[in-house]
Amino acid sequence: MFKPLGDAAMLVELGQQIDPLINQRVHALNFLLRAVAGIIETVPGYCTLLIHYDALNYSFDQIKVIVEEKMNQLGEMHPETGRRLEVPTRYGNASNSDIGLVAAAKNISIADVIRIHAEKEYRVYMMGFTPGFPYLGILDERLKMPRLPTPRNQTQAGSVAIAGLQTGIYPLASPGGWHVIGWTALKLFDPNNTAPFLFAPNDVVKFIPLDAADA
Repeated sequence: MFKPLGDAAMLVELGQQIDPLINQRVHALNFLLRAVAGIIETVPGYCTLLIHYDALNYSFDQIKVIVEEKMNQLGEMHPETGRRLEVPTRYGNASNSDIGLVAAAKNISIADVIRIHAEKEYRVYMMGFTPGFPYLGILDERLKMPRLPTPRNQTQAGSVAIAGLQTGIYPLASPGGWHVIGWTALKLFDPNNTAPFLFAPNDVVKFIPLDAADA
């Protein structure tokens, strides 16, 4: 459960799978450790928490004791509830859309891909990869796809994409290996804003399909 990473970091594993309850515990522990002396930075994942600590003044064992004390408090905490956000999405019209490929691979129609993807609400499990990128789940098994065998050199900002049991939105034009199935005009990352990220962990996201006339 506690793994040293180098001489100034610890990885805490709270589970082995993508699960909302495990992820809630990750973010609850992250919250409890934010202001703890000796901890420099925390990085939450799906079921892990990476902790960077001051190795000049604290040992791994000392930080472990602190983390264990905070973990004992998790049972007393109520799950944090995030915002509910809607994402207007133009499916299938991104310049490098893979929606036809996904439909063919799953032996369903493009309309089915859109319906299946849009009918669920998704939890923001974590942020990462590029600034403002939300990792959303859990995707319907009927749309589960491997990553592209060769990542694209450029994926358009605003691209809505899927990989495995995840879906996400590219906030910036960047390389990417997920299957693009749509596009949104929402701005996910604004470095000039006091709150630069549109999404945050625990938010609930609903994709809203747009007709061509609405886009």
